[in-house]
Amino acid sequence: MTGHLYRDPAAPVADRVRDLLGRMTLTEKVGQVNQRMYGWHAYERDGDGHRLTDAFRTEVATYGGMGALYGLQRADAWSGVGFADGITAADGARVAGSVQRHVVENTRLGIPVLFVEEVPHGHQALDGTVLPVNLAVGATWDPGLYEAAVAAAASELRARGGHVALVSALDLVRDPRWGRAEECFGEDPYLAARLTEALVRGMRTADVAVVLKHFAGQGATVGGRNSAATELGARELHEIHLAAARAGIRAGAAGVMAAYNEFDGLPCVASRPLLTELLREQMEFDGIVMADGTAVDRLVRLTGDPVAAGALALNAGCDLSLWDACFPRLAEAVAQGLVTEPTLDTAVARVLTLKFRLGLFERPYPPAGEQPLDPRELSERIARASITLLAHDGGVLPLAPATRRIAVLGPNADSIAQQIGDYTAPQRPGSHHATVLDGIRSAAPPDTEISYAPGCDLVGGDLSGVPEAVALAARADIAVLVLGGSSARSADTSFDTNGAAVVTSADSAGMTCGEGVDLADPRLPDGQLALLDAVAATGVPVVVVLVQGRPHALPDLSGTAGAVLSAWYPGPWGGRAVADVLFGAAGPEGRLPVSVPRSAAQLPVFYNAKDHGYRGYVDQPATARYAFGHGLSYTTVAYEPPRLSRAHVTPDDPTLICRVTVRNTGERPVRETVQLYLRRLSGGSSWPRVRELRGFTRLDLRPGEEADAVFAIDADTLASVTRDLGLAVESGELLLETGPSSAETQGARLVIG
Repeated sequence: MTGHLYRDPAAPVADRVRDLLGRMTLTEKVGQVNQRMYGWHAYERDGDGHRLTDAFRTEVATYGGMGALYGLQRADAWSGVGFADGITAADGARVAGSVQRHVVENTRLGIPVLFVEEVPHGHQALDGTVLPVNLAVGATWDPGLYEAAVAAAASELRARGGHVALVSALDLVRDPRWGRAEECFGEDPYLAARLTEALVRGMRTADVAVVLKHFAGQGATVGGRNSAATELGARELHEIHLAAARAGIRAGAAGVMAAYNEFDGLPCVASRPLLTELLREQMEFDGIVMADGTAVDRLVRLTGDPVAAGALALNAGCDLSLWDACFPRLAEAVAQGLVTEPTLDTAVARVLTLKFRLGLFERPYPPAGEQPLDPRELSERIARASITLLAHDGGVLPLAPATRRIAVLGPNADSIAQQIGDYTAPQRPGSHHATVLDGIRSAAPPDTEISYAPGCDLVGGDLSGVPEAVALAARADIAVLVLGGSSARSADTSFDTNGAAVVTSADSAGMTCGEGVDLADPRLPDGQLALLDAVAATGVPVVVVLVQGRPHALPDLSGTAGAVLSAWYPGPWGGRAVADVLFGAAGPEGRLPVSVPRSAAQLPVFYNAKDHGYRGYVDQPATARYAFGHGLSYTTVAYEPPRLSRAHVTPDDPTLICRVTVRNTGERPVRETVQLYLRRLSGGSSWPRVRELRGFTRLDLRPGEEADAVFAIDADTLASVTRDLGLAVESGELLLETGPSSAETQGARLVIG
């Protein structure tokens, strides 16, 4: 066997793939495009160790190998895996090596298996470091910081034997009612594209392949309903929902995952126009397309038959299944003429190519004793950089040194589970984490009196705890109310077949966000609002901290709270980050990656809508409560109008420099995120949007200091989607706008032509 070409590491990958394919039986080929086994079914606890299960051995024998094994080290409420029976960091490499050794040594061709793991915000495994959720990452506007954190998380995954990371990156928050908003980088395609690039680059530094989720348009389903239909036209798809995918593919993503949602009448996994004509032919993507969990099985409703359902997905361009019962029957589909064997070969070749590129044939087993990077400090840095000051009366923050009595109140003040987000492994008992209450206790001067009461439940209208909270607030110098939502799952949570939570109004399990937890009304629960009103009525200054996985619709809090902070889901050490900002050890740096609505009635409210000059509803404004890009600091900052090096360019030579002078006019240092927007005034192939983010940079300014933010404008900056859905610089008149948010810009005119 060692003399075969596919075993020669010096041979070109394409030649090795061709040689190996020519040696495979139809059954072995079908095995390579299957990923139907849950990884936690491949092992079981055996005393102090683990042993391989008969189910795993049978699966390998049935197909003469295994294409990919999903979630070998996954742990959470859905899988039912915890510290009593799961794989810890100390065991990960050894168990992965045992699984791989069985596949390699007990199959005819010895093709290694891909270990595919969920990395929603850190490896979803026991002892895996948890990062803040993607929406918090979006609030940092800091791709460099995210890339470093991802690289560290990837090194953890690789040290435990993982090869492929499944990471949400392509979805956008176009409707905050959607429960999976926390998995998105925000509502804007440009911001998502820059963070997706950082994600792929960071993973690749640890030799981890990335499969980007979800392709395409899953964040635009009607009504914010999970896995539902979209009403996207082709232009909206190209202008908004493909930018992150393009960026991730350019950066070297190994795969994309076909989304659950329907697009133009077909689920994405069954859409040849989407997966082959657009992704393969137009975007020139040569990696793997993976189905989402059980997505192929759903096609039986269209085909009436699982064999035909598998053929439909394979013919559309899906290469690798996930948990379904249809792809295992592709040999029958070939025999019935529903799909050709060359079509199957194409999918198999993509899977094998990835295995060769990862070096699995030469290095199938995890390296012994590999020490991963430690992402914990980076997790806390992301949390700190994501905290966004939404409103401030100018006096309540940072907390004055003379503050001696602080009442910490609210249902999210002292819960790690409620600040780490959905799809998170159980946290090790006794390990060091920091809730907001913990962080305040640690950061406060030694003689500060810290009192605490939850005041109300996260959901529901039980107000029995309000009197205690009010009494504590009345005796305090300041009240910090930690409100918001929770994606915390428990053993009592019911789950769909794909792992999504099944939550109803009668049985919410305390969840207000997460996959399967969509809200018709994204406002804060009644009990939380009642607690806020009651505490504010005492006259004590109030600071609201929102720990949340979506932008909740907020009432006008200007007469109720002296300051409002959004901490998103800041991760296990997020409480320290919140405390640093409250006490002024760090300034608030975050900027909104989403628009914050006033109410559900005004949705959608994203900033980059089509520019039709709508004046607003009669009963309430149509504008956001807080605009995309918004974020205050503890100082004041002044912007001069932007200056362009050229006021006229041509489509063939669109390069210029845009400068804007920014001055810190206050008394504290600031890290200012300067934003560049494009607004089309005339020309172009379609009706323009209000404005579109096309750049951002950060300036560190001391009190009284000024500096220029400099943007190099080129074809990528000025390109728009053309009539034929390509990208090009089109003639017309634009405004290049700069400012601290999408709602506070000054512009300079640019003529292209």
